[in-house]
Amino acid sequence: EQLKAKQQQVFDQLIRIGKVELPPFQPILGSVKTKEYRNKLEFGCANKRWYTKEEIAALPPKEEGQEAFALIENKPFEVTSVTKKKGTEQPKQLYDLTSLQVDCNRKFGYSAEMTLNTIQSLYERKYTTYPRVDTQHLTDDVYKECPKIMNTLFQTSFAAKKPYAELVKPLGGKPLPKSKRVFDSSKVTDHHAIIPTNVIPQGLNDAERNVYDLIARRFISVFYPECKFSTTTVLGKVDEIEFKASGKEILDEGWRVVYNQETEKQTVTEATENNENAERTLPTFVKGEKGEHSPTLTEKQTVPPKYYTEASLLRAMETAGKLVDDEELRSALKENGIGRPSSRAGIIETLFKRTYIRRQRKNLIATETGIALIDTIHEKLLTSAELTGIWEKKLRDIEQKKYDAAQFINELKEQISKIVNDVLADSSNRKIGEAAQST
Repeated sequence: EQLKAKQQQVFDQLIRIGKVELPPFQPILGSVKTKEYRNKLEFGCANKRWYTKEEIAALPPKEEGQEAFALIENKPFEVTSVTKKKGTEQPKQLYDLTSLQVDCNRKFGYSAEMTLNTIQSLYERKYTTYPRVDTQHLTDDVYKECPKIMNTLFQTSFAAKKPYAELVKPLGGKPLPKSKRVFDSSKVTDHHAIIPTNVIPQGLNDAERNVYDLIARRFISVFYPECKFSTTTVLGKVDEIEFKASGKEILDEGWRVVYNQETEKQTVTEATENNENAERTLPTFVKGEKGEHSPTLTEKQTVPPKYYTEASLLRAMETAGKLVDDEELRSALKENGIGRPSSRAGIIETLFKRTYIRRQRKNLIATETGIALIDTIHEKLLTSAELTGIWEKKLRDIEQKKYDAAQFINELKEQISKIVNDVLADSSNRKIGEAAQST
């Protein structure tokens, strides 16, 4: 009776919450509520952009910046160091369901649910393999089937054009490379990564063709050589004030040739798409060169964290809230994810149906009801993405007989008991309606 009275006191309306819906909602709310801005100053030299080596947080206020600017004006600039370092970039790994949903959202704006429905349709028509997977590897026995799949892609045509023929040609007449990054039976359970089959696709609509194209190009690219590049870092100074610039030069495109210009912008450079310094082309510099320069002083404002999209939210759910770009690290954290690959689209759709979030173009925006709900729940245990991920892992360990089910149930009972007691002891008169009005 006491708990029932407390429920009536706190809630003006029925608010449905679930263990797997609240943690994905929390980061969306965080991106909405963060509105802190601060000024930063940048130094410019001639037509090249240079940045001081100090971190942005340590940059001086406007007045001090103007004083520092006065120190370098009308003084010669000298290049003190030019270093070049060669590197390689491996092909992107094959698609699992989440990474496919991420790319489809980034490139085409498809929701996670739309991508799942589309790839399911391709699978049912036998054009692609089983889609509801969380591995990016193939079993070793699939290797012998790959030449047949390549032949299928060679013959595939859309609108009287064969988009993959010229890409498959360089791989013909010799055995396909067999990399551990692609073929590793130890990293596959029931089903392997999503790849095309040896059935030539026909009668695809636009969405199906787009999704198939991503899968086909990813499959072809894993058999191409590494991309080779050179990174150039240039240091310079005016008096004792130091500057730094860096840029990347592609020496051998390797697997990147598989992607046309439009696709590459979205899927190949996704890790650096928002980095204004990424892969900048620099003119030729020589150590010791010096001369006059035309410095500039620019005042800018930093911006709050970007809103979540379905792509970035899927990644957060996959890693239990840890936004990780590195593929191998992200794979290691998958066991602590929220939900399964096949259920994450449904979780996001539930947030829409309960009007906790809404779409603004590709961005996911928290509604007043959603914001009020999170503000009302003081029990952080309920909104913890990390805890949900740990629960998921323990359930999987129980499946594999690595964890005791009775111990897990006892832990849940203790946690629930603590939450209920905390709610009963709460006298803050929290109400969803009032919270929404004050937002």
